[in-house]
Amino acid sequence: MSAHPSAPHALLALYDDALPSVYGYFVRRCADRATAEDLTSETFLAAMDAARKENPPPITVPWLIGVARHKLADHYRRRHDRFTVPVAELPEPIEPDDGWDAELDRIVAETVLARLPEQHRAVLALRYLDDRSVPECAELIGRTVHATEALLVRARRAFRTEYPEGGQS
Repeated sequence: MSAHPSAPHALLALYDDALPSVYGYFVRRCADRATAEDLTSETFLAAMDAARKENPPPITVPWLIGVARHKLADHYRRRHDRFTVPVAELPEPIEPDDGWDAELDRIVAETVLARLPEQHRAVLALRYLDDRSVPECAELIGRTVHATEALLVRARRAFRTEYPEGGQS
């Protein structure tokens, strides 16, 4: 076998520690747990394929999150119709505490996030959906802390620009 013999073993050794991170990444970004489970499986299958190559990448949790990010992007590309149905008119809430406003805000935020460049989506999701610190985000996306802070500033600005009414509350 031409693959580096320790890469598949490294992936297997890392599996128990990496599984909660990879699955957690998907469960916060998918509509249902079945999709999160499927994408988690696809991620580890792709990682094993990569580990078996002649020059495998370093097998780490941040690398696996990167693979997961690509699998999620592929998933949403396959479902391109998800964000193409415009909302004609916002309905009036029936009762103030029905949760509709929060759900509508989530849908609008997902739509805006989907229109942003991939690096902006990734850093915003890691920072605010996964509640990662800036140094953790930097490690996961392979940038310095300073570069990640600058990227977050640009990503937040792009999000506010795309958000209806300029993101003003």
